[in-house]
Amino acid sequence: MRSPLLNKLSTIFGPRPPLNWILLCLVCVFLLIALFGSPSSTAFDAVTSSAKPDIYTSYRKLKEQARNDYLELKSISLGANRINDVGLCGKERENYVPCYNISANLLAGLKDGEEFDRHCELPQEHQYCLVRPPKEYKIPLTWPAGRDVIWSGNVKLTKDQFLSSGSMTKRLMLLEENQIAFHSEDGMIVDGVKDYSHLIAKMIGLGSDTEFHQAGVRTVLDIGCGFGSFGAHLLSLKLMALCLAAYEPSGSQVQLALERGLPAVIGNFISKQLPFPSLSYDMVHCAQCGIIWDSKDGLFLIEIDRLLKPGGYFVLTSPTTQQQDSTTSAKKGSTSSPLEEFTKKLCWSLLAQQEETFIWQKTADSQCYTSRQGEIPVCKGNDMQMYYQPLARCISGTTSHRWVPINSKYDPLNSTELEFHGLQPDDFFEDSDFWKLALRNYWSLLSPLIFSDHPKRPGDDDPLPPYNMVRNVMDMNAHYGGLSAALMEASKAVWVMNVVPVGARNTLPLIHDRGFAGVLHNWCEPFPTYPRTYDLLHANGLLSHIASQKCSMFELLLEMDRILRPEGWIILSDTLGPIEKARTLVAQIRWEARVIDLQNGSDQRLLVCQKPFLRK
Repeated sequence: MRSPLLNKLSTIFGPRPPLNWILLCLVCVFLLIALFGSPSSTAFDAVTSSAKPDIYTSYRKLKEQARNDYLELKSISLGANRINDVGLCGKERENYVPCYNISANLLAGLKDGEEFDRHCELPQEHQYCLVRPPKEYKIPLTWPAGRDVIWSGNVKLTKDQFLSSGSMTKRLMLLEENQIAFHSEDGMIVDGVKDYSHLIAKMIGLGSDTEFHQAGVRTVLDIGCGFGSFGAHLLSLKLMALCLAAYEPSGSQVQLALERGLPAVIGNFISKQLPFPSLSYDMVHCAQCGIIWDSKDGLFLIEIDRLLKPGGYFVLTSPTTQQQDSTTSAKKGSTSSPLEEFTKKLCWSLLAQQEETFIWQKTADSQCYTSRQGEIPVCKGNDMQMYYQPLARCISGTTSHRWVPINSKYDPLNSTELEFHGLQPDDFFEDSDFWKLALRNYWSLLSPLIFSDHPKRPGDDDPLPPYNMVRNVMDMNAHYGGLSAALMEASKAVWVMNVVPVGARNTLPLIHDRGFAGVLHNWCEPFPTYPRTYDLLHANGLLSHIASQKCSMFELLLEMDRILRPEGWIILSDTLGPIEKARTLVAQIRWEARVIDLQNGSDQRLLVCQKPFLRK
């Protein structure tokens, strides 16, 4: 028999209360709890007393919190119509990199090496799931310890591959059953990386490799970087060395380099140009990288010429080249090889040769190319927006305002160079000041959150915040590279992959001229990297940009989850609409998230998230 209270409620609401009344009651209960306090707190609540009050003081406004929780309650109330949490992918996708499917490429008729290249334009298998870590996966050690010791279960390399690696850049040792240790730069280096770097410096006329920067060498593209020993040494010399290596289904140079906290990206130029603008690098290095440089009528060397800045260096170390030169010289009775003959057509000069190492220097005289009639033609038109375009049989960059010899570059950029990039100096410095302030607030926001969850890793010394979890950073919509510059000026022990979205203003030449790492990328497609390779993802305005490009926000968030390490962080900055939409979606991929209201009178919001460690 029904109670009198239930009879009265039935009279007011009917036999089945409307869903809106139930939601209203639930929200009212939450408001009462929020107003009168609750003993529970989360990691995000812990930041209120420690974060600086510059722009985040009102981020826990009750109105904002009530709105978010109302959306969550509404989602719960949908019952059967509610979208379930995204499940975990199978074991076969633990190291999955989209757009690299050799069997599908062969079926599509791709050949001559193109089947090993990146092909996002082909139909892809869309499986909405979270790429899970291997069973033996462990959180990487803190920097700089993580540079020299990694967990073997975190990378897809077998012990046989470790033990069989005998080249200069791959030599390492196994310390324990589950660890791989590389030779520290602070101790004895038996693989000769320091001696090799010093040799290169001597061959280009320097007294020591510590003088690279004085000679104009700040950025190095290391093709086929092995296990990253050479790149790690260059980073210790304050150079930006980016590892570039082809996708490898089993055993990856790029995956291992990123696991060590070294800049790296998947890429090759079998048929397409790399996603860098012309005149990007001061030095391109190849040590036994497996490329036959004079094949395809020198197309690969023409691409290197496109990437090199005027006066830049191409360093090639290969016993194959030495054997080829000896054979050619013996047959023809000359000292010129096909490779050397082609470099002359590129207006390169052979600076030095010592045993297996050759160093060429690109000319600083743009007229050299036009004066050689009948040789390689000069490209016509604007070659600035290059995103996986076919390899071109022409010389790029000769008419660019950025044609400035590396030994006469100014650091930082002067007002004239900024104007070449279409920037007014006042606007540029205002942007720099903005990112300095933003970085201070990001750091004050993240530091207590990191330490509230991870006060100390087992076996670690007490780390300085927030070095214990953040090393590899990606700025997914880098603009002028302001965040990267702010991190460098603040002496943070991180490096930044600056990504300029296709369809946005192409600021990548400016980013490279500032000495930073960066690529063009279409965020409607997956990023060319292995899973679990970044500690922090930052994106300012990217959600609005992909909406204008008619891309899926949900697919973008799944891709971010794939490339983010467990316990990694995400900072999304955008207007209220896209942030609210993203907030409802990240719950499905199990991120812990909180919306932060910037106290600046705008509808700009931050969505700060952390990816959990989903153990099996």
